[in-house]
Amino acid sequence: MTFKVFVDGQEGTVGLQINEYLAKRPDVKALAIEPERRKDPAARKALIDASDVTILCLPDAAARESVSLAGNERTCLIDASTAHRTDPAWAYGLPELERGQRERLRASKRIAVPGCHATGFVLLVHPLLKGGWIAPDHPLDCYSLTGYSGGGKKMIESYRTNPPPSLSSPRPYALGLEHKHLPEMRMRTGLREPPVFSPVVAAFYKGMAVSVFLHPARMARRAAPGELRNYLADYYAGERFVRVMPFGDESNLDGGFLDVQGCNGTNRADLFVFGTPDRLLLVARLDNLGKGAGGAAVQSMNIHLGVDEALGLG
Repeated sequence: MTFKVFVDGQEGTVGLQINEYLAKRPDVKALAIEPERRKDPAARKALIDASDVTILCLPDAAARESVSLAGNERTCLIDASTAHRTDPAWAYGLPELERGQRERLRASKRIAVPGCHATGFVLLVHPLLKGGWIAPDHPLDCYSLTGYSGGGKKMIESYRTNPPPSLSSPRPYALGLEHKHLPEMRMRTGLREPPVFSPVVAAFYKGMAVSVFLHPARMARRAAPGELRNYLADYYAGERFVRVMPFGDESNLDGGFLDVQGCNGTNRADLFVFGTPDRLLLVARLDNLGKGAGGAAVQSMNIHLGVDEALGLG
């Protein structure tokens, strides 16, 4: 069977990545819009309605407009913007979240792709609440280091074309502590309050490491690092795209350093637990354009269409 797929926003960073995935697929016919008509609502509506799946790689307002253009109940809309990530009417495109999540993705015609930072945070924290390791009111701090591709075309251009010296060092941002992923990070974990979140962009193209800090003495169930690692391994047992790394294994690191780009080119997230009986550090490593964006969209699409969820993802 051949599926018709339209990427609305195909010229953006995520759209280009998704088209790379789809180009490998003999079962997909990509519907393309003429460049001069990509902002024409009538042209976009025609392609949305002609597709089995439309993937929205647009700013929030444009994504909402595309949703309003959809004129049939057959087309599945998969939104990679922030617009619908906390909307309970939209299935959350993280299949590994919990039991039953794949069934929701299979049944829904509206799927919201998680944010890249949120993907790492939710993969680490949601199981802790489900297992009673931390309470919903547990205060959390999160630090996330990411490549500059997550900032879109303008940021990519600034790093690649005569960058000033200031871009050679890591740059913390969202210092008003109101990052757009925070509502999603709170809702999709079950926390009552969002974490104190510090994202940092650095001078590499893609790859990210999302870090969460825990004090065992303040947890609802005190955990040693190896114990918590084993719990996460059991929680994600059998998942193809989530790998929980062995605790204390020197091969996890490169001379004591974590390779932030170690999942690049994959749809995989690697989860690590570091620490001592008194201090814990949880880290999720992923490709911000893979599992953090385009890969997650295609994985969700595959599940919805009832094909192998790894199809086209390697």
